[in-house]
Amino acid sequence: MRKRLIYLLIVIGIAGCTDRDLDERGLVTDQAMVVTAHPLASAVGADILRRGGNAVDAAIAVQFALAVVYPDAGNIGGGGFMVLRQQDGTVDALDYRERAPAAATRNMYLNEEGEVVENLSLKGHLAAGVPGTVAGMVQAHEKYGSMPWHELVQPAVVLAAKGFPLTEKEAQKLNEQRLDFIRYNPVRPGFILRDHWRAGDTLRLQDLANTLERIRDRGRAGFYEGPTAELLVAEMQRGGGIISMADLAAYEAVWREPLTAQLEDYRVISMPPPSSGGIALLQLLTISEDYPLDAWGWNTVASAHLMIEAEKRVYADRAKHLGDPAYYDVPVEALLDRSYIKSRMEGFSLEEETDSDLISAGVPAPAESPHTTHYSIVDPAGNAVSVTTTLNSSFGSKVFVAGAGFLLNNEMDDFSVKPGYPNSYGLIGGEANAIAPGKRMLSSMTPTILEKDGQLYMVIGAMGGSTIITTVYQIILNVTEHGFPMQGAVNAGRFHHQWKPDWVLSEWGGLGPRTSLELWWKGHKIVPKPSGGIGRAAGILVLPDGRLEGGADPRGDDAAAGF
Repeated sequence: MRKRLIYLLIVIGIAGCTDRDLDERGLVTDQAMVVTAHPLASAVGADILRRGGNAVDAAIAVQFALAVVYPDAGNIGGGGFMVLRQQDGTVDALDYRERAPAAATRNMYLNEEGEVVENLSLKGHLAAGVPGTVAGMVQAHEKYGSMPWHELVQPAVVLAAKGFPLTEKEAQKLNEQRLDFIRYNPVRPGFILRDHWRAGDTLRLQDLANTLERIRDRGRAGFYEGPTAELLVAEMQRGGGIISMADLAAYEAVWREPLTAQLEDYRVISMPPPSSGGIALLQLLTISEDYPLDAWGWNTVASAHLMIEAEKRVYADRAKHLGDPAYYDVPVEALLDRSYIKSRMEGFSLEEETDSDLISAGVPAPAESPHTTHYSIVDPAGNAVSVTTTLNSSFGSKVFVAGAGFLLNNEMDDFSVKPGYPNSYGLIGGEANAIAPGKRMLSSMTPTILEKDGQLYMVIGAMGGSTIITTVYQIILNVTEHGFPMQGAVNAGRFHHQWKPDWVLSEWGGLGPRTSLELWWKGHKIVPKPSGGIGRAAGILVLPDGRLEGGADPRGDDAAAGF
């Protein structure tokens, strides 16, 4: 009885009202919009558009700027996904996800007893996959860029060399990571170590500026060959990592066909595997079609209960069927078959929750950190780009490449280091996502674009590890079903379920008192997100008059810029 009372008090606490305005309208512009995780990066992207660059040009400039001003997720030592829609309606998707080094082995993070060695896939040199960001930006520029390459990289060079003022949040994160930076770097990164950073302090990154200059002047070769590559491999050798010069030379980004689906009035365009985001999002939206969410209302008991139950089933499928399509036959068409998706809700009851132990991955018919960052861009011609990029955990592996000034990812943790063993986000994985040399690890990144009546309607994506998919899902419904403006949809409180563990993660204020209590009585276990909120999103909505509204997430330093 006492435990139930304590739990009830927790639920009531989670239910406290949010002070974020659901009716808030974000920045509205006539021609172009850039929304990123940092004001300086947004300004860089908007300046490229003012100078006549297109959405891909701006995306490249933003990617490199974020590597400087938002080092916990912006990167050149990580990877990501890009979804784009041209003004004429043609779509494309770029996979610049990291790959496992050639020396990687299936059981590389297990001890002699076959048990997972704590933190080995999360921190330090062995956690890093082969970076894909620079190759991805080069290939995006070769196919869609309009401005000279060096003009797109130069803003980041200037930011790194001259320095920039830290925001309060960024200063706090650097302070929190100080001991890990010392512990996991054989050569201490003196340029970022300080007893205490404060908001407004200037951070100068000369080694990173030098690396960016090589990329500016030599393109791909400025990173995957020559001094930068040699510094990266030397860092691996110092710290017991396994990325080699051959791994770097062999890396290629891959153009893929986006996943698309017509759902009521909207065409949804999202990322295919090795991202799980596109499949999971389309499954969730397809399930939602059958229920009157608009009549039920935002975060009411019925709406939240349905969404939670849908999320359980979709994440169960994710655990079994999704991985790198080059290594595993992902049954994409079967997983997106409407009859299959709708069959997953058999046994769903509006009256009570379904125990996750009673839900298994489906058997489709034969034909599969929370610290990312997302940016959305629309240029004056109507071209749109949705990009999610990451180091995985905050500041990745915590390893700086000595002499080159950039952080390495810890994306190897996104593999199933042991089938059935949860990763740092609690996600369960299986055979489809087992480690193999050269393989791309599964991701939850969900860069997405929506059309309405054949016209560009929304550009959306988020950071947040396993919560990315549910964040994007809820924001889309906030706009399409509940009529929120873009900023209000991003502001709105969020919740998340990923099948295992069997609980509903909720922001403080994410669910109202009545919804929280009634979900509790239905059997849902609700736990609070300790800090920072669930996901951080960047969205753009095309208004009926053709103007653009930006939605920048108040959970971070995110900002919209445009003209």
